[in-house]
Amino acid sequence: MDLAHSPADEAFRAEARAWLDAHVPRVALPSLETEEGFAAHRAWEAELAADRWSVVSWPAAYGGRDADIVRWLVFEEEYYAAGAPGRVSQNGISLLAPTLFEHGTLEQRARVLPSMASGEVIWAQAWSEPEAGSDLASLTSRAVRTDGGWLLSGQKTWSSRAAFADRAFGLFRSEPDTPKPHQGLTYLMFDLRAPGVTVRPIGRLDGKPAFAELFLDDVFVQDEDVIGEPSRGWRVAMSTAGNERGLTLRSPGRFLASADRLVDLWRSRADPADTALRDRVADAVIGARAYQLFTYANASRFLDGESIGAEASLNKVFWSEYDIALHETALDLLGPEGELADTDWSEGYVFSLAGPLYAGTNEIQRDIIAERLLGLPKGRR
Repeated sequence: MDLAHSPADEAFRAEARAWLDAHVPRVALPSLETEEGFAAHRAWEAELAADRWSVVSWPAAYGGRDADIVRWLVFEEEYYAAGAPGRVSQNGISLLAPTLFEHGTLEQRARVLPSMASGEVIWAQAWSEPEAGSDLASLTSRAVRTDGGWLLSGQKTWSSRAAFADRAFGLFRSEPDTPKPHQGLTYLMFDLRAPGVTVRPIGRLDGKPAFAELFLDDVFVQDEDVIGEPSRGWRVAMSTAGNERGLTLRSPGRFLASADRLVDLWRSRADPADTALRDRVADAVIGARAYQLFTYANASRFLDGESIGAEASLNKVFWSEYDIALHETALDLLGPEGELADTDWSEGYVFSLAGPLYAGTNEIQRDIIAERLLGLPKGRR
């Protein structure tokens, strides 16, 4: 691919940079894992949406700018370089929205997407269960047919954003007697404030409720909130998972900006004689640049009509392990201050620890890479 951006793409970059320069808060927002911070980040989503910057790659009819994936990558680079706040609506924008574009109805898109783009409705992902984490197909939460809809029962756990979010999406077993666990599953959206829903926050290492358990007791969901065909939800879920592991969840812009901050930290705090730490900083910069080039190559393939497929697992393993290494280097540069102070680096480190677990554990991703990309035999499970 041609790595030089077109004049139109550069004009788009300049417009995004100017808007961000004028609007990014001068004082960092409180952590979005607190009630106060969640509300502040929701308001930031509304400010982005007012000028159609919250979902640049969506059609204009739903609040976007009809930008292609290259311009989305350009926007992400500018967004993180500007030090803009983390996106509290990421579960909806990066996971549910692509699923609705691929499998949802026109009515669902018209009903769900505008309020997602504006931050009016924040979505939580409700997939994991106490006995069904990486082995998602073994889930036991049920969806039972009733007049005009479904009754949901069971327990979900490690549901990100659920402590303060408005709605959630997840898989439920609607045909419990099918011969294979991947069959008989239905993909549904539901209200976290509906009768029968209990949300119990789960504190992180720092005590902030980044996750929650969900207890569902005959929660009514209308037929209109089924995505795809009932009992054929696995295929829909794999679409969501592909987006989670692939291009959209972790853009290179996030890591390029973090690597730049790490270099600044090195220059201000490091002992020049510590060549080992210097080399780790250099590795972080090289890793961010390599990830950027790999992502642009995938974007080019996507624009040529190719699909990403199992190669999304390569992305997921790389960015999740890279994120931890980058933050560990920053904490080593800061010394004791890095572990004791509540800084962006310490919060980023805590968040990075979850990377090898969510979106399918890295062990599962390595199995996918071995079997589907390298053609190796299946391992023992």
